[in-house]
Order: sequence, then structure tokens, then C-alpha cells
Amino acid sequence: MKIRLQKSLLLTLALILLSLTASVAQEKKIKKANEDFDRFAYIDAREVYLKVVDDGYASAEIFKKLGDTYYWNSDYDNAAKWYGRLVDQFPAQTDASYYLRAAQSYKSIGKYEESDKLMEKYSGLTGGSLIAKNFEENRNYLSEIAFLSKKYELEKTSISTNTSDFGSAYYLDKIVFASAAETTGDKTYEWTDQPYLDLFMADKDSTGRLSNTQRLSDKINTGYHESSAVFTKDGNTIYFTRNNFVKRKPGMDKSKTVRLKLYTTSKNESGDWDNVVELPFNSKDYSTAHPALSVDETRLYFSSDMPGTVGMSDLWYVDIKGDNTYGEPTNLGEEINTEARESFPYISTAGNLYFSTDGRPGLGGYDIYSTPISAEGTIGEIKNVGIPANSNQDDFALIIDEEKNLGYLTSNRDGEQGSSDDDIYRIQFSSCKVDIAGVVVNKNTGNIIPYATVRLLDRDNKLIEEVITGADATFSFPQRECEDRFIVRALKSGYEPSEEIVDTPNETIKLSLTLPLTPVDPCPPNDLGCRLSLQPIYFDFDKSYIRPDAEIELAKILAAMRQYPELIIHIESHTDSRATHRYNDALSGRRAQSTLKWLIANGIESRRLTAKGYGENRLTNQCSDGVECTEEEHQLNRRSMFIIQNNNGLIDNSANERN
Repeated sequence: MKIRLQKSLLLTLALILLSLTASVAQEKKIKKANEDFDRFAYIDAREVYLKVVDDGYASAEIFKKLGDTYYWNSDYDNAAKWYGRLVDQFPAQTDASYYLRAAQSYKSIGKYEESDKLMEKYSGLTGGSLIAKNFEENRNYLSEIAFLSKKYELEKTSISTNTSDFGSAYYLDKIVFASAAETTGDKTYEWTDQPYLDLFMADKDSTGRLSNTQRLSDKINTGYHESSAVFTKDGNTIYFTRNNFVKRKPGMDKSKTVRLKLYTTSKNESGDWDNVVELPFNSKDYSTAHPALSVDETRLYFSSDMPGTVGMSDLWYVDIKGDNTYGEPTNLGEEINTEARESFPYISTAGNLYFSTDGRPGLGGYDIYSTPISAEGTIGEIKNVGIPANSNQDDFALIIDEEKNLGYLTSNRDGEQGSSDDDIYRIQFSSCKVDIAGVVVNKNTGNIIPYATVRLLDRDNKLIEEVITGADATFSFPQRECEDRFIVRALKSGYEPSEEIVDTPNETIKLSLTLPLTPVDPCPPNDLGCRLSLQPIYFDFDKSYIRPDAEIELAKILAAMRQYPELIIHIESHTDSRATHRYNDALSGRRAQSTLKWLIANGIESRRLTAKGYGENRLTNQCSDGVECTEEEHQLNRRSMFIIQNNNGLIDNSANERN
């Protein structure tokens, strides 16, 4: 019995030691994987994490990092798998940023309903964040994007390789882009396990198709990353992105991370690139990348995570002062930037800023957006450029010649290896334009209304253009985008505004509108004199008889009461301020009765009439007691007026309509 007990204890001890040994071994593996992860060697770290999980180990931290190794390489399918396990198994240890990444990953595999639920979790945790605000304000983002989508022609260019190719730039009659194919270095980038990037150029034919890939100058390409360039229009100066590169070795920050920097060079007299210099606002402690030039080439836009950045990377600009001197970097602000990534800016010759972000409600991954941007940097309405330019994967680095409706973008939509499958696509934008024209008319009469104001507004009620119609009352807004929504609004004093929502079709046509304006009723509801364009009847000083000129106006009232047998009116009679109030009350009463009796004597039944005198209590001007006035001014107060008691639509305002 004793021997058996000893054997049992020895077996238990051996199992404990074996378990401890396995646990220590696991911890060593995880420590090594964490070190790889922290230096962005995501592929190496992933292999270890997967083995550890296969051995039965599970933790929130492992699932977070496994998801990240896929997410930061744009492999959203696998990222969604591990983030999904994270939020399901460890919700208490899932912070807001991981709900966001999970939502973005699910969106990129087309699971929009699941993504929206995760975004609701994110919004609940972050409250007033810019990303949450954009999500809450654009819950119907899918239908909005569908509405904005155009019928583009999109094709993968023939220069695409089986490695990463991205970031096109116009260079004279060529296109310059970054690629990991056949690069100058013999090392691989641990983040993606691909060769480092170099800059290449390709010939561009009249249709925008690319061929004959050649390496850009070795004065620019090195053994590390070069990417994302922009050229001045004359082709003599380039700004480009490169790893922090010091004395032929990569420079590192405190965490031993090699950051990105912006560089520039110009051609020498022989036409060769020479003397590459670093831009002075770079730093080894943050990245600057993806340059773009303003239309007049006096301002350089770029992406950076420098201090003052709202999110993971923001859009910034500096003014170019010459001789490699620049103004202070300026953040484009929260109109553009979010807590996520804003990157790859491009300014078209028409003054539109195109950029990519994963911080706005989109289809998944990076989506491309556009906005007008003024020379001063003022931002207009920001719009998703729609499908097919955007997909549920990463779409970025759009450049476009808006005169030719032709451009290029980068996407990994056809790949299975995330960012390793970035390819360059040629995009032919529709040349479809719609002319919106029309005429402004009176709604009641159909007559034209000249000199009205007509405004063209976008779908969010922001003014695009305003015109004044001529004598023919016509207006025109030519060359508007097909498959878009506009509001056309007409206004003129004396009329109620009128507007029409216009959804432009996908064909080049002229849309003709008729905008009817309803005249504003100038009369109080029961004022018969106003409705029949009557003047009050007037009385001589201290008299109550009906004058001949008053009979002319009374005849109009008589005609109206005969035309509308159900009409009942009330007669109000008044005096000027001369004499006492008691005397004037009696005088106005006599004037009221005199008016009433005239109408009865001419055939109007008494039951349809009431009359009352108001003395001097309702003067039409300043001529009260003690105020010196002319006889003409006093005359205006000696009057009878006519108030409808039961109009109910019997008399409309057609008699008062102009035009």
C-alpha cells in the first residue's frame, strides 16, 4: 500500500513538473512573439501565436495581437475571425479600439449588420468621438453610397505584379508608382514579409493604359522603402516617401521603429535627379508620408501622426517657401480627420481633394472620399466616391485627370493576401453631364414670373449656384453630374418659395423644370376691401352722408355681395381726432348707419350686414389730439371699411395676383 502511494505521488509530481515545463515553454514562445510583434514583424509573431492557440492557450491579449497581425496587413477575413473570438470570449477585456477594428473587419467581408452592431458597442464606449458621431449621423450610409455610385470603367492595369503595387503619380506622360517587385534591396520587410518598395515608372498611352515598366533613378531608390510620390507639373521636382535613412542605415525612434519621412529632389542641368534632401519638418519620432501638391504648387499636403494629430494618421499641409524652407505644419482639422487613418491625399486640377480613410461609414477598409478644397484650405462637402471605385477592401491613392475623366487607384479587392496584393487600377469616369433648366411661373395663373431668384443646392441643402431669371423667367444650370441629387429652389418677394428635388439620370440630357410660385396673400383673412382691391369710402368733415366718390367703391361691394349670396360683412366707420371722443363716437355711428342703409337701399338684406362706429380710436396715422396735421391727413381717418364675417373661401386672392 505504501509503495503504491509513493508511486502515485511520484506520478502526480511528474505531471506537475511536465505541466510547469510546458507552461514555461509557452511563456517563452509568447514572449518571443510579443517581441516580434512590437517591432512590427507581424508574420513571424503570427506563426507563434497560431501554434500557441493550437496548443489550447487562449487569452484576450493573444486574440488581440493575432487579429492585429492580419488587420495591419489588410487581411480582414482572418482579422474578423480573431477579433470575433475576442469580443465573444473576452468582452470585458475588449476596449473601444478593438470593437472598432472588429467592426471594420466584419464590414470588409460584407457582414454589415454584424459590423453595425459592433459600431454601436464602440459608440457606447467612446461617446462623442468623431468616428462615433459620423456613424450615428450616417446610419443609412450603404444606401447613400449606393446612390453616389457611378458607372465607371475599372480595370486592373497590366503593370500589376504578384507583389504590392500602389500609389500612382503623374509624371509628364508617364505614371510613377511604388512596387515591391524587382527592387534594389535584398532584404524583406518583416511587417509584410515582402521585399522593400522602390519607385517605378510606366508609359501611359492616350487611353490611359500602362506598359513598359522601368525603375526610377537609383539616385532616388535605395535598399529600403521608397513610395508615394508627387511631381511638379514641369516634371523637374519630386516629393516622395522614404524610410528614415541616415548614412545609408535606417534611423530608429526610441521604440526602434523606422519611421517614414518626406524627401525632395530636382533635376540638375543634365536632366538627372540629384541631391536628395530631407524636408525640415520630418522627425525620427513620427512619420510623414504620401505627399500631394496644391493646384498652384505652393502648398504641400501629406499624411502624418506628428504631435497634434487627431487619430492614427491625419492630413496636414505646409506652405512651400522655396530653398527647402516651409511654413509650420497645419492640421486640416476635424472636418477631415478622425481618430482612425486619413491618408493618400491628392489635389486635382479642378481643386478637389481626394483622400482615403477608414474613419467614416464606408464599404470596408480604406474608402476613397472627395471634397472641394479652396486655395486657402477651406473644405466643402465630403462625399464617398461610391462603387466601383470603392469596394469592401482597401481602396486608396486615387489620382484623376478630371478633364479626361481618367485616373488610377490602388486596391487589394482581388487579392487573398491583404496589402501584399495591392494592385493599380485604371478608372475611366463617366463623361455624363446633365443640363438642368426651366422657367418660373405663377401657380394660379400660369403666367411667367421674371427676375426671380433660382438656387441650385446639393442634397444636403448647401448652395452650389444662384441665378436671377431674366425677362423670360428662364434659368439654366449646365453640366451637372449624372446620377446625383440636387434641389432647385425659386424665390421672389410676394410669393411663397417653391422647390423641386432632381435626381439626375445616367445619360446626357437636358432636364426641363417648371417652378410654380404661389402668391402670398397680402390681405387679412376677413378684409373685404383688401380682397376686392377696394379703397375705403371717405366722408367730409363732420358729415355722414355718402359722397359720389364713395358710391363708386360701394358699387363694387354691392356687386361682390350679389355674386356671393352667403357673404356677410361688418362695416367699421371712423372719424378724425377733432372734437371730443363722445361726439366722435356718435359721428362714427352715424357714418356706419349711413353706409349700411345705402347697401340695404340697393337690395342687400339687412341680415347680411352689421355696422359699428369706432370714433377716433383707430387712426391710420399720427394725427391724434394736439398734433398739427393737414386737411388731407385728417381726411384719411374719416372712413368706412368692410370686414368679411364668413369668408370660408368664398373670395380668394385671384383679383390681387400679379403677372
